[in-house]
Amino acid sequence: MAKWVYMFSEGNATMRNLLGGKGANLAEMTSLGLPVPQGFTITTEACTQYYEDGRSINDEIMEQIMEAVTKMEAITEKKFGDKENPLLVSVRSGARASMPGMMDTILNLGLNEDVVEVLAERSGNPRWAWDCYRRFIQMYSDVVMEVGKKYFEELIDKMKEEKGVKQDVELTAEDLKALAGQFKAEYKEKIGQDFPSDPKEQLMGAIKAVFRSWDNPRANVYRRDNDIPYSWGTAVNVQSMAFGNMGDDCGTGVAFTRDPATGENGLFGEFLTNAQGEDVVAGVRTPMHISEMEQKFPEAFVQFKQVCETLEKHYRDMQDMEFTVEHGKLYMLQTRNGKRTAQAALKIACDLVDEGMRTEEEAVAMIDPRNLDTLLHPQFDAAALKAAAPLGKGLGASPGAACGKVVFTAEDAVEWHARGEKVVLVRLETSPEDITGMKSSQGILTVRGGMTSHAVYLDAAISLWTRRIRSLH
Repeated sequence: MAKWVYMFSEGNATMRNLLGGKGANLAEMTSLGLPVPQGFTITTEACTQYYEDGRSINDEIMEQIMEAVTKMEAITEKKFGDKENPLLVSVRSGARASMPGMMDTILNLGLNEDVVEVLAERSGNPRWAWDCYRRFIQMYSDVVMEVGKKYFEELIDKMKEEKGVKQDVELTAEDLKALAGQFKAEYKEKIGQDFPSDPKEQLMGAIKAVFRSWDNPRANVYRRDNDIPYSWGTAVNVQSMAFGNMGDDCGTGVAFTRDPATGENGLFGEFLTNAQGEDVVAGVRTPMHISEMEQKFPEAFVQFKQVCETLEKHYRDMQDMEFTVEHGKLYMLQTRNGKRTAQAALKIACDLVDEGMRTEEEAVAMIDPRNLDTLLHPQFDAAALKAAAPLGKGLGASPGAACGKVVFTAEDAVEWHARGEKVVLVRLETSPEDITGMKSSQGILTVRGGMTSHAVYLDAAISLWTRRIRSLH
């Protein structure tokens, strides 16, 4: 019998082709003894088999997934759907090559009406429980069932307007409970059936959605542009949840061991208190600089810096990491070699040689020749820039200059570009589904988000000049 599923403790970094980049690195961090919420990876071969079997998961793979769930329940001492100690998980895609156009993460999978009440009572924090539930309904509806996130965002905005608040975190437990009900009603209206309450049904729906995302239009666009074979497939990572949204002693962040824009050696990143990971990368709130984490969570920050040092020395390259702090305790959710500008790539390669981590030959091989052309991309004339009257100030997520006519959707960007117009894509925030519009744009401007949001990852991947703005007035 083929092995289709690996616990994190069974893999390592050399198994990237089988476990995908994310799964291999989670396994490697586990072997290094770092604080990783445990789980399992469904292999890239299982994805290929899914397509060979007519887009279905066969009985052998299904059986191994259920066995892994049982092992995961034993490790965490929690169970799916349990009324005493319920297990909640995240489900994420993870191809062997970074694929920004693929499926968004699903968080808090395993929640239903019974479980959310249990969590609210046991935690003494009903606001957190209902916040998790409404997030899960929204993510599952959008990512798995393709309802569309805009319908849920409209409901959130309407609720905030009715309550006279501006931020999601200002909504009460009762507000979020009401939103969860509205979300489920929206789901039923769009899909024609009730939102699934069985955690294992939810899990299988999410796994199939990851496999399907390997063949979605934006993933195909990215693969064609980056010479990634269709035959590779994607892995699926199922990981027990660590919660950054349980209160002010919790948070989540994204950080690099070096500055991805300049290559300077020093911690660079962003952090949000009382938030979950997608809040940072999706840009739904503007985060604080990673240095502010030191004042907020001093012990976790010290541990995080040690983890950063361990990972950079182990991989001998600049690392891009995602992490969560739950009640002051650090959890590592991901690490990978960080994307960087051409300027940063040159500096980092030279510095790694000076620091004894790389030979000169290895350093040269680290630099992608296709990225060097970005050194020749346009810059603003310094004198003209100094003389100009700025309309607003923001966060420059990438170096370089961009100008064009304003468009507000990825579809319009593609259409206008096709008829020869230069455009700047303006969005409230960005997500991987914007990739075709970003590719057609001279630059991207967003109202919300920070330096580590989706637009920045996509920018590094497809060499666009991205401009971010904190607020427009």
